[in-house]
Amino acid sequence: MRRVTIAVLPIAILLACAAGALLAKQGRVAASSTEASSRQPADLFRLAAGTGTVRDRLWLFGMPAKEPCTQRCGWLPPGRAMTILEAACYLGIPNALMVTQNDYPEPPFDDYARPLAPLKRVVWAIMGNSECTRNDLDEVIRLAGRYPNISGGIVDDFFRWEREGRALGRFTPDELRDMRQRLHGQPRRLDLWIVLYSHQLDLPVQEHLAQVDAVTFWTWSANDLRNLEANFARLEKLAPNTQKLLGCYLVDYDGNRQIPLDLMKRQCRLGLQWLEEGRIEGMIFLGNPHCGLGLESAEWLRQWISEMGDRPLRPSGRPAEASH
Repeated sequence: MRRVTIAVLPIAILLACAAGALLAKQGRVAASSTEASSRQPADLFRLAAGTGTVRDRLWLFGMPAKEPCTQRCGWLPPGRAMTILEAACYLGIPNALMVTQNDYPEPPFDDYARPLAPLKRVVWAIMGNSECTRNDLDEVIRLAGRYPNISGGIVDDFFRWEREGRALGRFTPDELRDMRQRLHGQPRRLDLWIVLYSHQLDLPVQEHLAQVDAVTFWTWSANDLRNLEANFARLEKLAPNTQKLLGCYLVDYDGNRQIPLDLMKRQCRLGLQWLEEGRIEGMIFLGNPHCGLGLESAEWLRQWISEMGDRPLRPSGRPAEASH
């Protein structure tokens, strides 16, 4: 039996996970008159992550744990898909995306938002994977009014095809601008994120990227990670004023295989470097379905986060000076 080590997780994150399990079961947070017990579960993750560490900039790409991973990817080893909260606790990550798959689940999403209360920040899908057809902007705004850790919305698989030399996104630049204005106009400002893949850099995407707060940048084929530095430099020229987050896969969907460990290490090394240089705002790891399968990439990532997560960063992303 494989040995399970829990010491690498900060104790506050373990407490947050326990609180999240209680939330999922009871559907509420009990109040208390004492200062210690009155702290909301979300505060536990905030304490663990801090406000200026590498860990605070890490995100889990989450999706509903509806089915075993091997039902869709037969080349993966058997195992149970972790929930978003389970995977966040396993990896020691305080922030998550919740991305619907094939229009599942259906709103209202309270039963899915409530267990994520221990997380520091959650970005919810306005439109999920490429098979989704439903626009959930109204529901994301409603959720954010009830759950203070929901910080924005994301459109997954945004650029899908090319016609007559023009990239066609799931929304036009004008629609993105209106959507962003609506999100910004809420009592608590919400941000708009979209997804861009490295193989889409040749499409005319600038107009769309200029209308969002953040672009998450993904490399679909693991072999293309060898060109990650050059591809990211191209993205910086295309969207100089848009925040960027580096998306990192734990598996190679294009190659139907586990991601080679040397390439997993490469994307994490570059992501950490760019965080410290202030070139990216965060790193996103996909995702919770792969964390319960004993993948070498997931086990290595867990240890890497344990070692690097509490490394201090300046608010801008630049490394903090050592104290004397």
